[in-house]
Amino acid sequence: MSGIKEHNVAISTTQRKSVHKSKSSDWTVRKPKMSKLSLKENIWGYIFIAPWIIGFLGLTLGPLLFSLVTSFTDYNVTSQMNFTGFDNYKRMFTVDPLFWTSLYNTVYFVVFSVPLTTAGAVIVAMLLNQKMKGIKVFRTIYYLPAVLSGVAVYFLWMQLLSPSTGLVNTVLAWFGIDGPAWLFEPEWTKPALVMMKMWSVGGGMLLYLAVMQGVPKAMYEAAELDGAGSIRKFFHITLPMITPIIFFDMVTSTIGAFQIFQEAYVMTDSGEGGPSNSLLFYNLHMWNNAFEIFNMGYASAMAWVLFIIVMILTFLHFKFSKKWVYYESGDHK
Repeated sequence: MSGIKEHNVAISTTQRKSVHKSKSSDWTVRKPKMSKLSLKENIWGYIFIAPWIIGFLGLTLGPLLFSLVTSFTDYNVTSQMNFTGFDNYKRMFTVDPLFWTSLYNTVYFVVFSVPLTTAGAVIVAMLLNQKMKGIKVFRTIYYLPAVLSGVAVYFLWMQLLSPSTGLVNTVLAWFGIDGPAWLFEPEWTKPALVMMKMWSVGGGMLLYLAVMQGVPKAMYEAAELDGAGSIRKFFHITLPMITPIIFFDMVTSTIGAFQIFQEAYVMTDSGEGGPSNSLLFYNLHMWNNAFEIFNMGYASAMAWVLFIIVMILTFLHFKFSKKWVYYESGDHK
């Protein structure tokens, strides 16, 4: 009897396996095919994004790969391209002293401008996030510098920072302070540009103002019931709720600050770098190598070094954001 039972169990097991196989095979055979309508929609979708794909391949990926190749050559536009290996990179780190000068100037600008503009934008947004008559006028006034043309703004600031007739030194003189020659003394040129950058915090202010107005008012009301004042509400409610925007602003501002070019080019007589090369920023030095002496291979190598630096800093931003960025779900992502 036991042998018969074992035989029946084996048969039932085999039947279940065969049924399972037949079901899986039937599912594979009967897998629904893409309908003509879906295929047509996909084709039209690719047609609509074709301009972007062509632009990306021809204007972004293509030049990116070309610059990588030329960074290992002596390419100078006018002569034949010859492979030189890592000579451009060796020259950058061991021969060219202006490389380190330009990198220092750029890092100085990033270190001071990014935190100050971020903090300034948050403070201005807090001040403008009030219910009072005429507040929209003030919001417009603070946002206007963010939409003004760059070159016009630079010429305006050249007048404002004039050592003898500039408005900045005139105001300082009212308080008995002898203002420096901002754009003519090496120790004051970079602080002058940081101060100029602070003037255009309106773009960041608009982002912070929008997210502040989205903070649930019930959270403030609950804090008030617990006896929290304005300062405690800011640090325990407002600031944690806007940390995702602060994170976004810091990442984009860091990338933008490393690309500083126009200010130095316009305000230092077409890229001379200012007094004692104090405004010779990285992109300006790269521009001079590429379009002044046509050393495209060396400029391409500089571009890739800057790309690597920015990528590392962006990775660190995302790495450490888990410790301080708060999301409404309560998770750090």
